[in-house]
Amino acid sequence: MKRKLKSNVDWVGKIDWELTHFHGNEYSTHRGSSYNSYLVKEEKVVLIDTVWAPFAKEFVDNLSKEIELSRIDYIVANHSEVDHSGALPELMKQIPDVPIYCTANGEKVLRGHYHKDWNFQIVKTGDTLDIGNGKQLVFIEAPMLHWPDSMFTYLTGDNILFSNDAFGQHYASEYLFNDLVDQDELYSESIKYYANILTPFSPLITKKINEVLSLEVPVDMIATSHGVIWRDDPTQIVKKYLEWANSYQENRITIVYDTMWEGTRKIAEAISKGIQKADPDVDVRLFNSAKRDKNDIITEIFRSKAILLGSPTINKGILSSMASLIEEMKGLRFKAKKGAAFGPYGWSGESVSILNKALEDSGFELVNAGLKTLWEPDDAILQEAERFGKDFAGRIS
Repeated sequence: MKRKLKSNVDWVGKIDWELTHFHGNEYSTHRGSSYNSYLVKEEKVVLIDTVWAPFAKEFVDNLSKEIELSRIDYIVANHSEVDHSGALPELMKQIPDVPIYCTANGEKVLRGHYHKDWNFQIVKTGDTLDIGNGKQLVFIEAPMLHWPDSMFTYLTGDNILFSNDAFGQHYASEYLFNDLVDQDELYSESIKYYANILTPFSPLITKKINEVLSLEVPVDMIATSHGVIWRDDPTQIVKKYLEWANSYQENRITIVYDTMWEGTRKIAEAISKGIQKADPDVDVRLFNSAKRDKNDIITEIFRSKAILLGSPTINKGILSSMASLIEEMKGLRFKAKKGAAFGPYGWSGESVSILNKALEDSGFELVNAGLKTLWEPDDAILQEAERFGKDFAGRIS
């Protein structure tokens, strides 16, 4: 079903209410998602992006009800990842000669995915495509936002920036626009999306946004490829991206732990108590990594100025949920954050040193050598953990 952005631009995508995970099982989508595709109808008709492969036939069938497919003059592939390009094989069966405009890397990826010799038209930043009625599509390469092939497409006259993955959210809603949805949900999904997907590319994001801003073109709408479209004060999300890309942190400390027999949990809670006594204004949050969603934890880490990681020692290592989380952290490469480790042990006691190295490898500045305790924590150990928390708070204030 099409939805109007403007009289000449329709949303023709797919809302996926059932989606619970994305990128395999790497990203949790508690509120589903959408795959946004757009149909621009001027003297020339342009389709911008498609949808994920499981919905390919549905997409093409619905599109054919809205417009005779042979009337499509151009296809723009802003990004070649399969959630955006997945319907291309089904569509190109019907219109095999229609040119596909993409970056050079976009052609490589599309050929790699689908092994088809389609009519690729390579574009770079500043290239334009006349579509009639005095309007043009302007192409802007955006490599690593978040793949090497990514680009933006700007529609002159209507002042719409088709931004693909940038500025989006995994957020299913029948409301098409940002001003119609719950603002707390929208902010929550937007920062989660940035924290878990775009954080490693923050320097590139700042550079690309400033490059686009230097063009001094009006932006009345930002049409993303996931979630809602920004039409009310659309550059608010651009400002947020600039803020998030600049070593973002709030007055927050996140404590993440896993526990075997509750000893690590007790130490975590004692550390939290010490932090709160030393700094009543700081927002301290505790998460058991085995019981809480890892992407939600990553979002909390992104928002924090410091973190503590805790695990008992098991088989000269750490518990598996912590190991999994650390692998995520290393890839995201957080900036300007501090950390420390803690953990009880029975006889070998390697967990704290493993967690310390993991923090350093993930870009965190170690505040101290960590807290290593023997056996089940008694009152004396819990008091030591509380003092540890107080000291930690003092070192990061």
